[in-house]
Amino acid sequence: MKTKAVRIYGVNDLRLEEFDLPEINDDEILARIVSDSICMSSHKLALQGEKHKRIRYNLRQDPCIIGHEFCGVLEKVGARWAGQFRAGDRFAIQPALNYPDEKGEATLWSPGYSYRFIGGDATCIVIPKEVMEMGCLLPYHADNFFMGSLSEPVSCVVGAYHAQYHTRGGSYVHNMGIVEGGSLALLASVGPMGLGAIDYAIHAGRKPKRVVVTDIDDARLKRAAALLGVEEAAKHGVELCYVNTKDLSDPVEHLKQLNGGKLFDDVFVFAPVRPVLEVGDRLLGHDGCLNFFAGPTDTAFSAAFNFYNVHYESHHIVGTSGGNTDDMKESLAMMASGDLNPVFMITHVGGLDAVAQTTIDLDKIPGGKKLVYTHKKLPLAAIDDFAAKGKEGGELAPLFAGLAEICGEHCGLWSKEAEDYLLEKAPAI
Repeated sequence: MKTKAVRIYGVNDLRLEEFDLPEINDDEILARIVSDSICMSSHKLALQGEKHKRIRYNLRQDPCIIGHEFCGVLEKVGARWAGQFRAGDRFAIQPALNYPDEKGEATLWSPGYSYRFIGGDATCIVIPKEVMEMGCLLPYHADNFFMGSLSEPVSCVVGAYHAQYHTRGGSYVHNMGIVEGGSLALLASVGPMGLGAIDYAIHAGRKPKRVVVTDIDDARLKRAAALLGVEEAAKHGVELCYVNTKDLSDPVEHLKQLNGGKLFDDVFVFAPVRPVLEVGDRLLGHDGCLNFFAGPTDTAFSAAFNFYNVHYESHHIVGTSGGNTDDMKESLAMMASGDLNPVFMITHVGGLDAVAQTTIDLDKIPGGKKLVYTHKKLPLAAIDDFAAKGKEGGELAPLFAGLAEICGEHCGLWSKEAEDYLLEKAPAI
């Protein structure tokens, strides 16, 4: 059958094309994608082309489908998996397969980077055997698709929290996770992933006592405080504080005072910016753990780190690139229960035709997650701009007017009602 998909051929060479999918083998599954959210990792892929660590083919000869934050419906299940999956099931995928090579070593192969026939920015895909063999094809039971597309980025946040470790008391045993009842600093943390980190800090079972969130943009901080308020955090026993560090002469001292004059147990850095990372280092208390969450595009990116404190204060640093399958299962479960509601990550919506340029320009487009519906033809539009676009005239004006009204009823956020309306009214690709 034919599919339409965005494939990468090289650096910033992304093409929306129609081509034939092969017939599935008994150990494969045919699936229809409904939604995908565009990740900064895909932007980095576009910037690096074949130099990206997850690329496994000569892209000029074998272009790969991009996109790895997707959700959809299984269409046809190969005989090997017939007892485990059924046509009509909704699914999400954990793209970090860690599939072993012939030597038994984990590879970096991943849907959205490494495969010709599976990726999120497509109408239909063939799911290869390794996804099922690694337990990475996950049932999805919600009544919408967009939350499924957010489960992968949320799992990255969950994984980062689980990757923290501490060794208090002179023990060499690593106690995994943030310090329960401790202090947490989230630096440059009001982008989409940072918002997810705030949400998880408030609502997860293992909580800090105090969370200090920084950024240098008042508008972004104001939005974060409106979506994840101090009062909501207090209901869950967390003291939450937002602060703009842009004009502070001594941000480290200021943040210490917000933490009762003490340094922090856990620090997360959400921007690959050297001064931010160095502030994070200076904020670490004894046995403190710094999580460098942001993935830089500069392969030589570095910053100063105090190794005197590594030796005498037991400072340590971790970095995570994506979550694992258990992290994604936790994300899906917490979203299904209502403990996490990452819809606030979504600020823009578009169709498959908007994917290529959006991916290339992603670092220049303000806001949070860019959600795309892969069977639709629709320019990328900010939710905040729906009302204005509804008044501009043209064939899409009624669609945007309707979406503006629905989103207005949901405090300016995306929703199942908005998704259902778009899927019914938006033109097909």
